Amino acid sequence: MSLASRFGRTRTRTEHRSASALTNDEIRRFAPSILADGPHLSRSARYTHLPTVEILDGLRGEGFHPFMVAQSRTRDESRREFTKHLVRLRHASQIQQQGETPEIILINSHDGSSSFQLLAGCFRFVCANGLIVGDEYADVRVQHKGDVKGEVIEGAYRVLGEFDRVRGEIEGMKGTHLSQDEQLAFGRAALALRYEEGQAPISEYRVIESRRSDDEGSDLWRVFNRAQESLVRGGQLGRRGGRRARVREITGIDQSVGLNRALWVLAGEMQKLRSH
Repeated sequence: MSLASRFGRTRTRTEHRSASALTNDEIRRFAPSILADGPHLSRSARYTHLPTVEILDGLRGEGFHPFMVAQSRTRDESRREFTKHLVRLRHASQIQQQGETPEIILINSHDGSSSFQLLAGCFRFVCANGLIVGDEYADVRVQHKGDVKGEVIEGAYRVLGEFDRVRGEIEGMKGTHLSQDEQLAFGRAALALRYEEGQAPISEYRVIESRRSDDEGSDLWRVFNRAQESLVRGGQLGRRGGRRARVREITGIDQSVGLNRALWVLAGEMQKLRSH
């Protein structure tokens, strides 16, 4: 499996996360394409349009509730109401959990840039980080044709079925402690997932440094979360080519998903190495 994924300048997105389940009116403010009542004019007659909000309403009926939405921005104004969007949902049985809670990530568009996609994720309350697990877990894709609604809801349950496995992976990371050299090695490998050699504005030391006391520790789970926050959310000031430079937040939906999944796989590989 190759972990080499490079991330350059990306199309940005609007994003909103709430401590309580989002209503459709709240979703409309931040991600109107989720409520598009028809497809973009570029779609052919073979395209089966099903508004993402109908899928959300169906998932709500099954106990899945949205807590975060994001929508890609586009320079093509005609696509603004149809562009790619992302929703993170929690099942009613998981909502009251603390520490971290599993989430289902739903991705779709109404302009042909994406089919329905469902992935497993995890939300960590202490740092408000939304993680996405690696590509060995359920990755459900449903084309815009046939019984879309039924297939997506069935896919949500397939992803829900992965939650025990995700928890097991997390507990394994929490029980795996890394030496300082191993932490730095993880930081270097994480940097290589985002930057070409010599292009990173910060060192591996900054990638794995703690931003809050709850993040301090040598266990792989905390090291992984610190690296994920550093590279996905960004914000640290460093230098590139002798000039001050800041780590930019990853804002593109595809780029965020890709980097998140690659980091999860990297953490899993580190855990395997430490267990031998």
